Amino acid sequence: MATVLAAPVRAAFAPVGQQARGMATLKEISMRLKSVKNIQKITKSMKMVSAAKFSRAERELKPARVFGLGANAMYERVDFGVANPEKQRLMIVLTSDRGLCGSVHSSVVKNVRNHLNDIPPDTGVKLVTVGDKAKSLLQAKHRDKFLVTLNEYGRKPPCFDDASFVAKQVLESGYTFDAGTIFYNQYKSVVSFKTSKMAFVSPTVLEAAPDMSIYDEVDEDVLTCYTEFSLSAMVYGAMKEAAASEQSSRMTAMDSASKNAGEMIDKLTLTFNRTRQAVITRELIEIISGASALE
Repeated sequence: MATVLAAPVRAAFAPVGQQARGMATLKEISMRLKSVKNIQKITKSMKMVSAAKFSRAERELKPARVFGLGANAMYERVDFGVANPEKQRLMIVLTSDRGLCGSVHSSVVKNVRNHLNDIPPDTGVKLVTVGDKAKSLLQAKHRDKFLVTLNEYGRKPPCFDDASFVAKQVLESGYTFDAGTIFYNQYKSVVSFKTSKMAFVSPTVLEAAPDMSIYDEVDEDVLTCYTEFSLSAMVYGAMKEAAASEQSSRMTAMDSASKNAGEMIDKLTLTFNRTRQAVITRELIEIISGASALE
């Protein structure tokens, strides 16, 4: 009698573990599906916010671009006549504090690293980083080259006061440089940007330029004021270019993330339905098998 009942008892209790495993799998898939849906809501919201910010950044870029190009035109055309004006160099790296915007920040830092590798060993170099992203990406190998690090940038649209503050920090840092370069992202279109740079020189090098002799009464104070204004204008134009590039890149990245989340939701939904159908089918088979064994 005990031998006869042993098989039905084992058959009755065996499916419990299988059913528990099936329910656990369904629960895991359901939790993951819910998590991906929440992520998709976040990415869609960030895309909408970035689209609004990008519209404003693109609208403000056109009048601001004149400042940077106009100030940089002089440094491109003037013959400084210095044998080696780059014994002490300065680099201003423009990024922001926020991420999730594709390769905007990494492309600027990559350009800076390549530039640092090409500089001769006997040339002094200092870095001015604007934004936490540039600082975090460069501090591993170039912490000793940091001159000024500025953060709390990128949350609001840049203004001329921000650029003036950067220029003031550079000129009042006490570092005597000969030539400098601003690294930033130049906005091209909604889906593209180009990592660019603008060059400038110190008031001392500007005063020694032969072309400056055509101007009358150009003293040290005038050159200092002009250098501060031109540097502020160049930084302002670069900031506006970088802001438009960042917002367009973030909008594109969040759009791609939303599409990828949608594809993952479809796959998880299909897996969930198949798993649930398999659990139901298995439970029906177990019920029928148990009923048949009891007859």
